[in-house]
Amino acid sequence: MGDSTALAAESFCDVVREHARTQGDVIAFTYGQEDITFAELDEGADRVANGLAALGIGPGDRVAFLGKNHPLYFEAFLGANRVGAVMTPVNWRLAAPEVAYVLDNSCAKVVFVGEGFAEVLSQIRPDCPHVEQVIGIDAPDYPGTDYRIWRDGFPATPPPHRVKAEDDALQLYTSGTTGKPKGAVITHGSLLSSRDGTAAGDEMRAWQEPIPGDVTLLAMPCFHISGTGTGIGTLVAGTNSIVLPEYDPTKALDLIQNYNISKIFLVPAALQILLNHPQVSEVDFSRLKYVTYGASPIPLELMREAIRVMGCGFVQMYGMTETSGTIVALDPEDHVPEGSVRMRSVGKPLAGVEIKVIDEAGNEVPAGTVGEIATRSSKNMRGYWNNPDATAATIDAEGWLRTGDAGYLDEDGYLYIHDRVKDMIISGGENVYPAEVENALYAHPKVADVAVIGIPSEKWGEEVKACVVVKAGEELTEAELIAHARQHIAGYKCPKSVDFIPALPRNPSGKILRRELRAPYWVGKDRAVN
Repeated sequence: MGDSTALAAESFCDVVREHARTQGDVIAFTYGQEDITFAELDEGADRVANGLAALGIGPGDRVAFLGKNHPLYFEAFLGANRVGAVMTPVNWRLAAPEVAYVLDNSCAKVVFVGEGFAEVLSQIRPDCPHVEQVIGIDAPDYPGTDYRIWRDGFPATPPPHRVKAEDDALQLYTSGTTGKPKGAVITHGSLLSSRDGTAAGDEMRAWQEPIPGDVTLLAMPCFHISGTGTGIGTLVAGTNSIVLPEYDPTKALDLIQNYNISKIFLVPAALQILLNHPQVSEVDFSRLKYVTYGASPIPLELMREAIRVMGCGFVQMYGMTETSGTIVALDPEDHVPEGSVRMRSVGKPLAGVEIKVIDEAGNEVPAGTVGEIATRSSKNMRGYWNNPDATAATIDAEGWLRTGDAGYLDEDGYLYIHDRVKDMIISGGENVYPAEVENALYAHPKVADVAVIGIPSEKWGEEVKACVVVKAGEELTEAELIAHARQHIAGYKCPKSVDFIPALPRNPSGKILRRELRAPYWVGKDRAVN
């Protein structure tokens, strides 16, 4: 958004307020048969703000959302922000103990719950002492307070609180290197600079330019920056998002065909599922302008097929929760069906983003040399919630954030991902840290030792494999161990396969040599990410 509205605003709350004034009848969100205009969204957010204030919610307080994608999530988000509170969307795919950890760690006082999650919330409520109020958003299975009735009981008057760019806006939980997720705290300024593209005063790239009448399909989950960021992006642009509760290729194709969808963000696994759908050949993609994708690389053959079938521009995005989303992008003109060296990159930094590659000591290395990727910009998070040690290990005193990815820059400034410094696995666009999975598997009484690795997967990019040493005299099956894991962690984190081995390879100091375990599965791959 290159106009003065975004540049003068300190938050996307201000931008929505201005859109409500100047184009109030424009549809902000479509959800099934329901349309919500910018004027209605703005009014609803003020009612929510006054409702939260009546509950004692104010600056710095956390409120949570546990549910699938819904436009009222964004209304509640806006309302919370307008009294200085911070929205924490919870990954609804997590196992109950994991949900309880996030709610307890965030100290959320109010939880908005969507359809299908009242039971899990009831189950874990004793473990969430901070939660004072639960409000059901279109949740017939929740017998308590109904969001729409509650909201409409308060006046649509703007609250007195003034949102500032440096205030916290959003808290997203990331998988934890030590087994516990961390809350990445993102400010209003970071969110806005990541969505309006003009923080540095530079020209936006063509695919970033909002066009009146654009319709975006919001199909990725809002507990990720990809989903929430897409919604905030369309709010800032003043255009329409069509919201899917969760990714469904049949519904996505129907909406592309019938709702003039012009933009969509997908992870490569979701794109592959779409292209394999039996109805894909019957869909008219001519109104689709751009498919943006990220979270993991895309195989050249899949890209060729996507370009052939969909015929639109493709943009690869690289970023992370801690950078409020995209910081580097590979433009459509660099996507050539015959393939090129640059198609192996993730592109060049966006306006206002600095990228450098460093060695273990933090020194910048020359072009072409592999090291850890570090970034500095207004898009970076403020830090991890109540975790100063993790924050200090990630962001240095000069504002450089270590991404945990290994890669290199070429002479033209294109960034290439080579490997991961961290042991993270990306499966179907979801981050999985081995420590989380190992902690769950260790809890099985027959497990003596365990290491978790990522191996290539045709469907998911990477999948989780467990290498397990069974206690002497015990017997354990793959199915038994995977079933045990499902009781403790989300299904996508559970191992897809288990290798039972006599001992784990370790170095002299006892550290597991994961690369030795991974090596046989990555033979023939020229980079250790898939």
